[in-house]
Amino acid sequence: MSEGETADSRSTGAHVVPFPRTVPQVSFHRDELRIILNLYGRMVAEGEWRDYTIDFTREKAVFAIHRRTSERPLYRIEKDPRLARRQGAYAVIAETGRILKRGHDLAQVLRVLEKPLRVV
Repeated sequence: MSEGETADSRSTGAHVVPFPRTVPQVSFHRDELRIILNLYGRMVAEGEWRDYTIDFTREKAVFAIHRRTSERPLYRIEKDPRLARRQGAYAVIAETGRILKRGHDLAQVLRVLEKPLRVV
């Protein structure tokens, strides 16, 4: 600092950078995650599934189910609020990209992934 310069005079020329705004994300609510993880837990217990990933973006939330960690997802459970009034916000998509089921009720949509009961 020079003799005539004070700490206050130096700080007046400083440029303040605002904190970046967070981008709104679509996510699964607690009840939705409970329904998804209940199904996932049953299928893990049966030895069908072994891993999952979750991705939240601006447009949709995706819960991907994997048979093995290194493979592509077997199924993707997607929540897209833009489609809520038309086809339904929830969809189950197969590995090939084919939409297996779409609808407004998550529990109803996930029934496509449940195995039918067998007679023992």
